[in-house]
Formats: sequence, structure tokens, C-alpha cells
Amino acid sequence: MARGWESKAVEDQVQEAEERARLAERSALLPDSPEERERLKQIESLKLSRARTLDQLERATRPAHRQMLQRTLVALEKQIEELGD
Repeated sequence: MARGWESKAVEDQVQEAEERARLAERSALLPDSPEERERLKQIESLKLSRARTLDQLERATRPAHRQMLQRTLVALEKQIEELGD
């Protein structure tokens, strides 16, 4: 019984070490400045909006709705390009 508990404790320690390593790696990839973090956040938001718009465009049947979605798509792509991704 004690042996199984020790084994579990070692396993937990290994998992914690791996998690700490992942967090350290992730934080090293994050931008340093608040402005850069905000820019990346805006780009990610625009990309999600673009994906949603593409999905809606695939399902849209009315010509006026399709045109509106296409204009939205062009505007989103322009904003993404302006932010430099």
C-alpha cells in the first residue's frame, strides 16, 4: 500500500514539473509590452470574427446577406493586415 502511494507522489511531482516547464515556455513566447499583447489580442479577435463570417457566408442564401458578409470579410481582412499579421 505504501509503495503505491509513493509511486503516485512521484508521478504527481513529475506532472507538476512538466506543467511548470510548459508554463515557463509559454510565458517566454508571450510578448513583453502591453501594447504588443493588446495588438495580438486584437488580431486574434479579428481572426475569430473572420472565421465566423466565413461560416455564415457558406450558409447564406440571400444575395443581399451574402454581399453584406463579403463586405464584412473584406473589412476584417484589411484590419488584420493593418495590424501586421
